[in-house]
Amino acid sequence: MKVSALAILSALSPMLVGLSATAAEIDGNWARGDGNAKVVIAPCGGKICATNTWIKPGTPKEKTGDRLIMDIKQSEAGSYSGTAFDPQRDKSYKITVTVDGNSMTTKGCIIAGLLCKGISWTRIN
Repeated sequence: MKVSALAILSALSPMLVGLSATAAEIDGNWARGDGNAKVVIAPCGGKICATNTWIKPGTPKEKTGDRLIMDIKQSEAGSYSGTAFDPQRDKSYKITVTVDGNSMTTKGCIIAGLLCKGISWTRIN
């Protein structure tokens, strides 16, 4: 079973109630390490959304505008964990996000944590 990058971002990735200043570390524009996607991570309602802003032509099962809705909490500086929901695929994931300056790693798991995938990201302007 293939886990999509958006599902992993699983961006994030990542909203904390009232959006704390530490959540801003995760906010912004990110490019996926394989060069196939770019996302913007920003508050959406009381959560954090990662929205595809660009998808490399020919990349299957992903499109611009797809959104991952994350309910994550910061566990320590630069580390977040919680759940993510992918409405395009009607799937939920456990997610961890680690932000270190302009680098981010996301790890999403499905099937009770038996199938996980990690993705690296670089902050872009």
